[in-house]
Amino acid sequence: MKKLLGMALALVLAIGCLTACGGSGSKDAGGKTDAFYIGGIGPTTGAAAIYGNAVKNGAQIAIDEINEAGGLNGTKIKYDFQDDVHDAEKSVNAYNKLKDWGMHMLVGTVTTAPCLAVADKTVQDNMFEITPSASSPDVLMGDNVFQVCFTDPNQGSKSAEYISENKLATKVGIIYDSSDVYSDGIRAKFVETAKAVNLEVVSEAAFTADSKTDFQTQLKQAQDAGADLVFLPIYYQEASIILKQASDMGYAPKFFGVDGMDGILTVENFDTKLAEGVMLLTPFAADSEDEAVQSFVKKYQDAYGEVPNQFAADAYDAIYAIKAAAEKSGIKPDMSYSEICDAMKAAMVEITIPGLTGGDEGLKWEATGEVNKQPKAVVIQGGKYVSME
Repeated sequence: MKKLLGMALALVLAIGCLTACGGSGSKDAGGKTDAFYIGGIGPTTGAAAIYGNAVKNGAQIAIDEINEAGGLNGTKIKYDFQDDVHDAEKSVNAYNKLKDWGMHMLVGTVTTAPCLAVADKTVQDNMFEITPSASSPDVLMGDNVFQVCFTDPNQGSKSAEYISENKLATKVGIIYDSSDVYSDGIRAKFVETAKAVNLEVVSEAAFTADSKTDFQTQLKQAQDAGADLVFLPIYYQEASIILKQASDMGYAPKFFGVDGMDGILTVENFDTKLAEGVMLLTPFAADSEDEAVQSFVKKYQDAYGEVPNQFAADAYDAIYAIKAAAEKSGIKPDMSYSEICDAMKAAMVEITIPGLTGGDEGLKWEATGEVNKQPKAVVIQGGKYVSME
């Protein structure tokens, strides 16, 4: 009897171990082996929804194309995008929900503060993460995290170089949000690079999150300093107010922004004529004659009734980066997400994809997770973004 009880106990323990540990496909991936489960996180409601919805939709178009062509390494993709309302705590909750769902890889998060919180978790878990749009270099806190967008310092340096090379100004004023890591980071690198390219910065006027409705003081400072171009490393909501107040006070310099300005034509009750001539540096121009860009723009307009912005294009490229790395590494859905991550992060530094945002040289990645690609400049004309090249 003792022998039989011992054998029964051993059998129970063995079954328990199999249940707890699972096979190679279930030990940390929710047991999902029928597809590659790709999660996404970003704001689809709230003030930053224009970014999150663009990323969600751009990724969806790429996933649909890949699934129609047979999937990743012969396996279809399932996609679930969670709303975090641009809130770090909600973003972490969304990440945990996606893990329970069986996520193998994460596209996101969309905005920087939530991405910092979630990246901390993905580093601990060894979950592959690629963010289309969280631009702070601080999100690259582990070798599992990659960016499709330019980093904040990169945007600052490229903007200064572009303004100087194209002789767009002799004196530059800057209006920035000193309470925002994104804005202040771009400003700092712009100022540093401006010195190196002999571009004169004559004023630097800050505001904070608590004082972003009246910019007359900052505009007056730039005007009094003789700035013929005002650099705006800020988001489009504040930029729309600045353009209106500059017009009201009769100050008409050139305005030059970065990726946070993409969306200014969608601001409710904003007279888009005030944005005429505004320039911004972006990796994507919807009016490009490139065949791949035009195909994407048509699909996006047909599906969502609007012209895609750069965030949608970055998300599309993120999915195709996943595809290229998946093919390079030969991953299968019965692998754990940690095993997939190890394979993917090794492959990412070996691939180059043409992409919608890569220019002539395409997109490729450093081991740090930072992307290398060419920026483009666009100008707003007739209520549309028009390429300056």
